[in-house]
Amino acid sequence: MMKDAKSPAMCTLNNLRRVTRIIAKTYDSALQPVELKSTQFSLLSTLNHYQDIPLSKLAEYLVMDRTTLTRNLKPLITRGLIESKTELDKRYRIINLTKQGLQLLNEAEPLWQVAQMSLVEKQGADNWSELIDGLTSLAKAVK
Repeated sequence: MMKDAKSPAMCTLNNLRRVTRIIAKTYDSALQPVELKSTQFSLLSTLNHYQDIPLSKLAEYLVMDRTTLTRNLKPLITRGLIESKTELDKRYRIINLTKQGLQLLNEAEPLWQVAQMSLVEKQGADNWSELIDGLTSLAKAVK
């Protein structure tokens, strides 16, 4: 059945935010034993993939404002999970995952996988795959 795209109840943003909050609770709960929030796990995972990444590039990749990203990185820096180095130009910061951060990420990943597979199972693998494809397509179209 076709939804009414003009109806405020069908607002893409509101629906995505509502679902994101619900899903974030699932991941946050799963990651609680290692004292990470889902957003922090995402940052650590991204940094594990992109070593020595400039802050501006990380913000661009995550589609985040630099000040918001800096605020989100602070607790991870305080815990010694990531490090921020400056170059000669003090405005240019390089972000890295530390050994301690990699160790915690390795501890957290199985917890994340349980939450991930729980969501895939609840949605059904085919529906989940279509959802991911749809979100990827939407992001590309809007960008």
